[in-house]
This record gives sequence, structure tokens and C-alpha cells, in this order.
Amino acid sequence: MTKKLLNHLTFLYGEEKAPQLYERAQKLVDGYRAQIFIRNGELTEHDSILITYGDQVRSQNEKPLKTLNKFCKKYLSNIISGIHILPFYPWTSDDGFSVIDYRTVDSNLGDWDDVSPMQNHFRLMFDGVINHISAQSEWFKGFLRDDPRYRDYFIKVDGSPDLSQVVRPRAVPLLTPFQTPLGEKKVWTTFSEDQIDLNFKNPEILLEILDVLLMYAERGATFLRLDAIAYLWKDIGTTCIHLPQTHRVIQFLRAALIEAAPHVHIITETNVPHADNISYFGDGTNEAQLVYNFALPPLTLHTFHTGNVRVLSNWAKTLTLPSDKTTFFNFLASHDGIGLNPARGILSDAEIDSLVDKTLEHGGLISHKHDADGSQTAYEMNINYFDALSNPNSDEPLSLQADRFIASQAIMLSLLGVPGIYFHSLFGSRGWIEGVKLTGRNRTINREKCNFDKLQNELADENSLRSKVFVRYSQLLKARGNIPAFHPHGEQKILDVHPAAFAVERISPGGESRALCLHNVSAKEITFATGHVTAMDIFTDRLLQASTVKLEPYQILWMRL
Repeated sequence: MTKKLLNHLTFLYGEEKAPQLYERAQKLVDGYRAQIFIRNGELTEHDSILITYGDQVRSQNEKPLKTLNKFCKKYLSNIISGIHILPFYPWTSDDGFSVIDYRTVDSNLGDWDDVSPMQNHFRLMFDGVINHISAQSEWFKGFLRDDPRYRDYFIKVDGSPDLSQVVRPRAVPLLTPFQTPLGEKKVWTTFSEDQIDLNFKNPEILLEILDVLLMYAERGATFLRLDAIAYLWKDIGTTCIHLPQTHRVIQFLRAALIEAAPHVHIITETNVPHADNISYFGDGTNEAQLVYNFALPPLTLHTFHTGNVRVLSNWAKTLTLPSDKTTFFNFLASHDGIGLNPARGILSDAEIDSLVDKTLEHGGLISHKHDADGSQTAYEMNINYFDALSNPNSDEPLSLQADRFIASQAIMLSLLGVPGIYFHSLFGSRGWIEGVKLTGRNRTINREKCNFDKLQNELADENSLRSKVFVRYSQLLKARGNIPAFHPHGEQKILDVHPAAFAVERISPGGESRALCLHNVSAKEITFATGHVTAMDIFTDRLLQASTVKLEPYQILWMRL
């Protein structure tokens, strides 16, 4: 492992600098190794992760992290195994993703003593927002003072070089001017003028970030989510996305974590086309253990809008993993919108346009990105996933809308990988257009905070949408956790049984457990043959004659084979 760290540093910074950098990196690793409690890091069918803000549930006179912990212990202890607490550090914009200080907890949320108790009941995921940092951070303030320590922490661009090849996820200026004692400097800002990109060509940045991530492992993180990692390394004259150096930085961090905290999983967040996305598995042993399955949300949405599984099934048949040490992080909704880039090349332009039109028809919004030719392209659909599936202004029965929503979630849960479930999906939220009016930001539509008492009352009311969704979602998660066939390192076979039925057979790693999951994606009753004679209903434990199956609109049928 020592050789790996040195090799990565040599690749990034050259043979002359690498030995001294290696000594410093190894000292960090050795120091943290003595302090980090090594847990069981094995992933199983029991694993599913809630995605939530630290202040997602609020109560008067109590720090939000305490309230979140109390809420999750009460409602999720036997349902969810892990919690991804979205950035809970001090921040200035982007709902936490413009971090002022990586090493402290936002005092509005609580402190480290409020985070630590959560690991007694849940595995924790922390964000490594390491592509950029807040313009109000001490690091950037030092840069603006021309403090020698921070002089090269950020990317200064002199003159007017050709930056037309740079791939952009935002329709905002790439460079932002700032005044310093040495005059105006143009600084690289991929995402916003408040999110200043870090300069990983400076090895001091890599060592700082290594220290931060090891500290997160010490504080209880079992998963480290590397936010917007694809843009990490910048090289003028290139696309500045997916560069070899970016992959090497991840490999360096993986090697360091294997030494200091072997139970910790790296998960890469790269909202890009599928082939690029899965490149962050590396060779299956040296980069991310999990990658976000970004194509799944738009493809699932397309499937329900058309009532046809062809595209989703054909894509799912291509899902392969480079090793049994890797798996997908499957999700349909998150704190962000539904990305369109991952679906390009899988869906036609006309099919993507249809998704955009349907989103607008359902009261959602569209965010755009800059293209190299100066044009803009739809980048993200900003809408709650429930509303994306069902028009909130229609007179369609709410029960049918709930059936459609649960069927979509069941597809996600049935697929190979670890499921990530956004808080608002688990608890049946609808879109929050009033929030967009308050903040002026499209993504706020899916970021409403909940009152603790009101949410509890809604969950106690069996007639409320929140209660109906949570009860059925919980049933799915409990069933999934009891069947070894759903192991994230097992196998899956996508079956063609009917144009409106998404069918997947799941097989445990040893082959001793098999499950067949059937999902009607249409509003029509369908009948088809399965190729199996008998099976056991996973939800009721009833023996079924399974040779021919009839599914009601949006019905789910999971069977043990």
C-alpha cells in the first residue's frame, strides 16, 4: 500500500516532490489509524441510505441534528441502515455545498456531539465537497490577502486563454474577478461566484483534503461522498472533466483510506453520461466502491410516462460491475433535480424533450447548462419525483398516483446496488413551489423543511398521503432486507415478459436465494407468462401459481423462487 501512495503522488506531482509528500501523507495516515474505530464495512441486502438535510425535521428549542436523530430513531431504526446527512458544515450558499469550514459543524444545526450519537443506530455518510470552497472561507480570505500559505490554493487565470473546451454544469461565468493587494485576479468558479474551485495542482490542497476526509472517518463516517468530483483537476486546453489526474486523486484517497479506515466506502457523485459515470469504479479495486446510478431517475420517469419498459430494460441489461467490491448507489430523487445528461445517448432528443415538457406541465422547472458553442441545454428537471410522475393539478385519484409512485420506488429497490432514498420520497412529499419564490432557486422546489410535530401527526393519520406512502415504502424496505437475493454484490437478470412489466430476477452471491420482481408501469391491467410454476409472495408468504401472472395497474409483485 505504501508503494501505491508514492506512485500516485509521483504521477500527480513528479518524482522530485513525491518522496517528501509521501512522508507527510503517511504521517497523516498513521496518526489517524490509531484514532479511527474500525467497523464492519460489509454491504448487505439490509443496507439502504436515507438522504436528508441536517435540519430536515425541525422542532422548537432543539438543535436540528438532535431532532433528526430523534425522528430517525423513532421511525427508521428497523427500516433504514444508513443516513446521508447533506453538508452540515458552516456554509454561505447552495444549501450547504459552499462550505466555509470543512472541519466544524454549522452551529445552527448543532455540533459534533450531535452527529456522533447517530452512528449508534445508523451508518453515516458525510459529504466531501472538495471541488470547491466558500468565498467566505479562511482559505479564500487568505488568498485575497495574498497570504503566502494560500496563494496557490485556488486557480488564477491570467490573460484570455481559450476555455471553450471546458465542460460546464452551470450557465454562469467560469471565471470570477476578485480584488487582491496585487490587483484584480480572475479565479476559477465552476459552479458559482461563491464556490471557489480548489487547485489540486498544489499538493498542499491534496494533503489538506486527505486530513479532512480522515477526520470524517474518525468522526464516524462509513461512506464518504465525493461531490462533483469529475471536475476536480483543471488543465487549460482540455475539457477539465474526467481527467486522468482526477482519477489518480481518487485512487490516492482510496489507498490512504484502506490503510487508515478500511471499512469506509468512497461514493462518487458524477452527474454525467453513464459510461463516464461508471469509469469512477476504476479497475474495480482502486477507486469508488459505489457510484451514483444517475441514468436511473430519468429512465424510470420515461418508463412510467410511456407505460413501456423497453428503454429501461435494455439499459438495465448493460449494467455490469468490474468486481464484487463495487456496486451501484441507486436513487430516483435527491436534494438536486433529475439530471438529463445521464440519459443522453440512451433516450433520443425527442424523448428528452418530452420529459422536459411533462415536467413543465406538472408544475416543475428546468435548469440549463452552458455548451461550448455558447448555447444552453436543459441540464436538470427541478421537480419532486412524486409530481414528476403524476400531475398535481389533475383530477386523477390520489390512490392511483400513490400506486404509481410506489411502483417506481420498487423498481429502484429491486435493482442491483444500495438504494438511496431522499427524505421527501420516503415521506410522500409534494413539490414546494412557494420555496422557489422565496429563494429564487429552482432546486428549492424539492427542499422543504418539515415541522417535527406536524410530520408526526401526518404519519399517525392513516388517511394522509404521507402515511400511505411511508407505510408502503417501509413494507418494501423490510421485505428487501429479509431476502439475501437483494445483496448488493449479487447478480441480476432483466427479463422480457411484457412491454409494460419491468421484470428483474435477483440472485444472492452464493446462488442460494432468488427473487423475481415484477412491476406494472402502466395504468392498464396486464397478463403474461413468467416461466416459473410456483413461487412465494415476499409480502404475504402465500404460495402462488406463478406460471401466468396478472398485474393490476401499477401493481408490484415480488416473489421468492
